[in-house]
Formats: sequence, C-alpha cells, structure tokens
Amino acid sequence: MSTEDSNITNHVAAETEDLERDIGDEEIEAMKQRVKEMEAEAAKLREMQAQAEKDMNMVEEDKEAVDSRSVYVGNVDWGSTPEELQSHFQSCGTINRITILCDKWTGQPKGYAYVEFADASSVANAMVLNESLFRARLIKVTPKRTNVPGMAARGRGRGRGAYRGGFAGHGAYGGGGGGGYGQPVRGRGGRGGYYAPY
Repeated sequence: MSTEDSNITNHVAAETEDLERDIGDEEIEAMKQRVKEMEAEAAKLREMQAQAEKDMNMVEEDKEAVDSRSVYVGNVDWGSTPEELQSHFQSCGTINRITILCDKWTGQPKGYAYVEFADASSVANAMVLNESLFRARLIKVTPKRTNVPGMAARGRGRGRGAYRGGFAGHGAYGGGGGGGYGQPVRGRGGRGGYYAPY
C-alpha cells in the first residue's frame, strides 16, 4: 500500500470519526432537548395537579356553604313534584334548587328531598314547616348536614365478621339444651346447646 493510499485511508477514517462524533453530538443534543421537553411537561403537570387540589378544596368549601343554606325534607309523597315543594317552601325565602332523590335502578322517588335556599337565614324559616302537612303527609324538615368522607367506615357498625345474633332454631341438631339423644353439642360454647349452621 502506498503512502498516498494510507493518507486517503487515514483521511477517510478521520472523517468517519468526525461524522460519528457529529452524529453522537446530534443525538446527545436531541436527547437533551427531549429531557427539557419532558421536564417542562412534568412542571406543567405539577402545576395542573396543584390547581386541581386547590379547586377540590374550593369545591368542599363551596359544598359546605351550600349545605349550610339547605334543608332535608323527609316523608315526601312519591307523587310530589319540585314545583309543589317550591310552592310549599316559597314563604321561607328564595329557592335556588329542589332535589327529589330517586332510586337509580327503578327511578322511583326515595321519599325525601333537599331544598337549597339563596341565603342561610331561610333555613330557620323552613324549620317552622317541620311536621306540617304536605300532600296529606307530615313532612320532616331538618337542616342539611354535610357528609364527612370516611365517616361510614369509622365508628359505626360492628365491622365484618361480627356475630349478628338471631335465633338458632329447633332443628334436628338441638333441643333440650344438648345435641340429639341427650348429648351436649360441642364447639358452640355459650349458645345454649343449639347448632346454628351460619
């Protein structure tokens, strides 16, 4: 191989290295650009999350304000309409909304409603209508309470797996305080000798 050929080979090799370095630099720059875009997108997502949390807090505060100027109306006749309830409660103050709750499966009214007033002072006026006649029924009017999330799971009920009581029965496995033929029932201490299958 001549010196000229070796110079050409070296030159081509150098250009190839430069080209590979340039391609490597371009890829690194493209990666850096993508990282910057991803960081900007993450910052935007954090900002949106903070805004959503702020809005949720405002919704909870707003819900409490709405609940403070609303009343629960119980024992409402199933055939009642919001217009009839509005005419019954119009003497209390300006009404924003009337909600008659219905069963989601059958569509039948549940027998109670909520009346939201424009201001909280109307709630006291509505309380005067407690046990008044509405469509030949005595209705129950109380201030609407704000539900506390998780209250149903805390402090109420016995939880899962608790003994539910009930009558053990006089089936073939009991009677007379012991098992069949005058023998005691084992494994069911404190139940009076009756076998309860469930």
